[in-house]
Amino acid sequence: MTPSRDISRLIEIMAQLRTPVSGCPWDLEQNFSTIAPYTIEEAYEVVDAIARGDLDDLREELGDLLLQVVFHARMAEEQDAFAFGDVVEAITRKMIRRHPHVFADKDGNLTPGHVKDVWERIKAEEKAERAARRPAQERERTSLLSGVKAGQPALVRAMELQRKASTVGFDWNDPRAVLNKIREETDEIEAALDRNDMDEMAEETGDLLFALVNLARHIGADPEVALRGTNAKFERRFAHIERALAAQGRSLEDASLDEMDELWSEAKEQE
Repeated sequence: MTPSRDISRLIEIMAQLRTPVSGCPWDLEQNFSTIAPYTIEEAYEVVDAIARGDLDDLREELGDLLLQVVFHARMAEEQDAFAFGDVVEAITRKMIRRHPHVFADKDGNLTPGHVKDVWERIKAEEKAERAARRPAQERERTSLLSGVKAGQPALVRAMELQRKASTVGFDWNDPRAVLNKIREETDEIEAALDRNDMDEMAEETGDLLFALVNLARHIGADPEVALRGTNAKFERRFAHIERALAAQGRSLEDASLDEMDELWSEAKEQE
């Protein structure tokens, strides 16, 4: 089998990988749940390539992300649920419906602001249609928070859950109140440490992260962007430690923690 610019070749490759006996053992044992983390990871790789301005890498990462779509579609086809073509049809129908100013004579001269209004109105209609297709029992259990998508990254979903709750007044009015909550959560983590309760430590750490997202929301910061900035800062300072030690003809393994801390402080001062 040879490479191709035709999407059908990629679909054929995935079908062959998922063919019992003759296919790939790893691919065959996967399911929607096991592949989902890779789908998220590939989406982040696309974002990273964009942030670095690396278009060659972006081409490769978009291919990896497309593979995830083909993989999920193939597994669904094996269950007689839908195929890749159905995915394409669904998104093309949605894009045509959401752009009546482009694909229909009606509303042909909308301003950008009106386009957004039309987009939001049609999205709301689609959401109502999807809700109407759900079983009656499920519709009865609809919550204020049910519209927050479960598949989002945890930081993003925490922010959205908090925003939704705040629309009905379930929120703090002062960032300092959130700080008090953060202190409360750190005390609870310390208590769990004293008890050596690993499950409780994990749970309380989650509570702390949720409170930190709440603080970011109250001060108008994006927690994902803030954490990315801190990650970059950590990398810069750690690289300084590596360079400083290398200049001395030493490796990280040769240095003590105190020495590395001193070099870290040096890097911090230089910034």
